[in-house]
Amino acid sequence: MPRELDLRGYQCPLPVLKTRHAMRKMQPGDQILVLTDDPLAGLDIPAFCNETGQKLIEQTSNGDSGDRFLLERQDGKL
Repeated sequence: MPRELDLRGYQCPLPVLKTRHAMRKMQPGDQILVLTDDPLAGLDIPAFCNETGQKLIEQTSNGDSGDRFLLERQDGKL
């Protein structure tokens, strides 16, 4: 079961910064579920994964309650 990181209420750039910080403590293959209601996170978190070589397994929008991102830690530099 992935660790959950609830970042609802945080605005850009904090969701990406807090996600990066949490993932630095993880081992390759570990997963994290990130919850956010920042509209920019839908662009920022996938870009973060792309830039750092982390795996974006799933991205879902829950309408007014925000977005969910399931990420997997890779060997990429954070």
